[in-house]
Amino acid sequence: MKRLMTGAALALLWTGAAQADELRDAVAEDMPGLVELYQDLHANPELSFQEVETAAKLAERARALGFEVTEGVGRTGVVAVLENGEGPTVMLRADMDGLPVIEQTGLPYASTRTAVPASGVETGVMHACGHDTHMAAWVGAAQLLVERRDEWSGTLVMILQPAEETGEGALAMIEDGLYERFPKPDYVLAFHDAAQAPAGMIGYSKGFALANVDSVDVVIPGVGGHGAYPHTTKDPIIIGTNIVSRLQTLVSRELNPLDPAVVTVGSFQAGSKHNIISDEARLQITVRSYTDEARAQLLEGIARIARGEALAAGMAEDMLPKVTVQEPYTPSTYNDPEFTETVMTNLRTRFEGRVFEVPSVMGGEDFGQFRRADPETIESLIFWVGGVPEERYEAAQRGEVELVSLHSPFWAPDAPVVIATATEALTAATLDLMPKSGG
Repeated sequence: MKRLMTGAALALLWTGAAQADELRDAVAEDMPGLVELYQDLHANPELSFQEVETAAKLAERARALGFEVTEGVGRTGVVAVLENGEGPTVMLRADMDGLPVIEQTGLPYASTRTAVPASGVETGVMHACGHDTHMAAWVGAAQLLVERRDEWSGTLVMILQPAEETGEGALAMIEDGLYERFPKPDYVLAFHDAAQAPAGMIGYSKGFALANVDSVDVVIPGVGGHGAYPHTTKDPIIIGTNIVSRLQTLVSRELNPLDPAVVTVGSFQAGSKHNIISDEARLQITVRSYTDEARAQLLEGIARIARGEALAAGMAEDMLPKVTVQEPYTPSTYNDPEFTETVMTNLRTRFEGRVFEVPSVMGGEDFGQFRRADPETIESLIFWVGGVPEERYEAAQRGEVELVSLHSPFWAPDAPVVIATATEALTAATLDLMPKSGG
């Protein structure tokens, strides 16, 4: 595939005025191949738990570098291990899956792939969340760390995780023996590209960084009938609207104002004709929180409100709403504060003027599962790498354009800058965490 730019030109683009050092020069030298890999990954995305070609392609690269590679962990996940003497175990994670989105970027290497997701409806597939940049930087970091084996000591575990978009992949790998079959990490690192930050910026949050994500389905029974004779019915739409209104008080009146939370009804389905009162309504709700305590309070509140509103409408005990919380849910992601500060102190020195603490978000990421499996011994950090092309970001600051979000069919990050920044950051952080004795 055609290279976007030379390594030297790329170095000038993403280092700015900072003086290049040996590691940065090595990243620049690797960039043409990493960009070519990125374009191939972008053009050939695969959906959650369908990442067969992607996993095989990257597993082969890891084997060629000297890693001991195991495929099929957590269905389609990959684990690559490189032992290099005594020392801590560091795990670097990248996610592989694309999204059921029809790409509209107009890129010459845009995806034209289609696939069938769990819904059963064929759709286009796109790396609309930037996982292709994650994988390219994962390969870049692997290459550099192999080349620098004399600079670090310990065990490097690099994993390719499936099904991040459905929130199932991390748990699938853990339940398939990730920490029993392979060296258990002391530290876990990952990054995610960011669609609201300028390309090359590094952002981080201490403590809770991303939210618990629950999907809740509520089925509301009713007594249907003719719309002209509502007194002969129990209208589930009325019960449903009262539930929707009352749910808003969970955050505004029941939860501690200092505990961030979101309860959003994303779907309300009922009825099929103007003059028929339905005998059923359905709600689909997304619930976001940080702490386990807030999560439990919100989920209990949803069930209580649904039951209460139905009883208030005169429904019998055997015709109350059914509330289902989908499992597994995506747990919140927690960046250990001291560990985060240690890593970011070093990165602030390396990326002068490009590292910033940013607010936590209510988005979800199942990266949190890797720490949650053993929070007493595992420290973890996920950070952001901005992906908005410089000119577009500046135009947005002037109010001339609107920035698109992740998952948009138009999301096209400045991939070379994201990959170069993330490759250097992951490599530098790993080297700092696994120094040679006396280093």
